[in-house]
Amino acid sequence: MTNSPAQPTGATKPNGSNGPEEGRPTALPISVLAQYLKDLSFENPRAPETLMAGQPAPEVAVHIDVKTSAPGEGVHEVALTLRVEAKAGADTVFLVEVTYAGLFQLSGIPPEHHGPVLLIEGPRLLFPFVRNIIADAIRNGGYPQLLINPIDFAELYRRQQPQPSQQ
Repeated sequence: MTNSPAQPTGATKPNGSNGPEEGRPTALPISVLAQYLKDLSFENPRAPETLMAGQPAPEVAVHIDVKTSAPGEGVHEVALTLRVEAKAGADTVFLVEVTYAGLFQLSGIPPEHHGPVLLIEGPRLLFPFVRNIIADAIRNGGYPQLLINPIDFAELYRRQQPQPSQQ
């Protein structure tokens, strides 16, 4: 009996190559060409009082907006805006507004599906960066870091669509 090195199952295609199967697209249908911070604002109107020990935890509200535009042929901008406001009673403790955008190129997607892809996948790809910017701004403002839970952009998109009229 001879010992030979084990060959991983499925390591090569029947044609002997390790590349993609013939006829299968190699490019992803959405490409990120660039991403960038468009606007950032942090307000800390009641500091230093709100930073003193013993202050009650503020109520935090997160507002989300997604907009798209087409600045060039075949290029789409998706701008994700998050507004995080913390209040103690009627007083604003802090307010963060971030608009973070990306330039996307779509390939192999019919034009009638561009809207849903851009409004769901675009912000999904940008969200981790916005979340980090917000967490850093709040921490740098003297407050405990706020980590925003993941957002279901598909559900947000569905909610924004007109409902079929009731029969």
